[in-house]
Amino acid sequence: MFGLFKKFKDGLAKTVSAIAAKTHGLFGGRKIDAASLDELEEALYTADFGVETTGEILAEIKKAYAKDKELQGRQAAEIGAAVLRRVLAGAEGKLEPAPAVPSVIAMIGVNGSGKTTTTAKLAWRMKQEGRTVTVAACDTFRAAAVEQLKTWATRLDLDLVASHTGADAAAVAYDAWQAAKARARDYLIVDTAGRLHTKGNLMEELAKIRRVLQKHDPAAPQHRWLVVDGSLGSNSIEQAKVFHKSFGLTGLVVTKLDGTSRGGAIVGIWRELKLPIYFIGLGEQPEDLQPFSAENYAKAVFGLEG
Repeated sequence: MFGLFKKFKDGLAKTVSAIAAKTHGLFGGRKIDAASLDELEEALYTADFGVETTGEILAEIKKAYAKDKELQGRQAAEIGAAVLRRVLAGAEGKLEPAPAVPSVIAMIGVNGSGKTTTTAKLAWRMKQEGRTVTVAACDTFRAAAVEQLKTWATRLDLDLVASHTGADAAAVAYDAWQAAKARARDYLIVDTAGRLHTKGNLMEELAKIRRVLQKHDPAAPQHRWLVVDGSLGSNSIEQAKVFHKSFGLTGLVVTKLDGTSRGGAIVGIWRELKLPIYFIGLGEQPEDLQPFSAENYAKAVFGLEG
């Protein structure tokens, strides 16, 4: 739709460049040797692929090198990509047609994760795909959040239900569901609060939004997606565990991968949580929010062509 592989390649450029720099362009045509294997190990750790995944990639490449001392870096890249595809099997989240109208997607995450911006981009993408969407501005505690979402809604021509900063977030969610139902929208996307005075306070606010939505539909919110900042690397795993325990997450959106050289963290997040990754953020524009593709991710990371 938007030159998907190129989006992955461009969005993961910092990770690719960092690996290339540490391995002195190994995947550009050099032959494998003991030194380049050490360089690759360091590069994969630095890119936040973690001990387990790094070990699996190196083991496969070493096995191939033992059989063929003329093994080229490009062949090693193919092996590495194959390992990533295997590790990420089942990681792609697929948003099926809404069984209920509206079907609710609750966007969850701490301030700074890109949650509000991602909410707008997601609504826009779904509109491009022919789905009808209402957005609820329920991050009423952060002063700029409601205005930020209003700005995006105007720019992207989104149907938005909002109140003022400091309004009762659950009341906004309640009104938004009624509006989405009356307008026969396929989806209601709820931007939730990202920070309150205490962690417990935040979790209670999320629980309150869920209780209010369930007065309309006992199954709502059908989707509970955590938006995590990909530049946090493996640190985002602990954050996700807290939200998962309190709110029962059903999926992830990983943002800001274009701004980090630690793009390997997405693998660790999947291995640890086994929560499907629905979308990844590969840039600032609306079309830079892309459905996660393990194939495109694996090829892009190792500098292969689509």
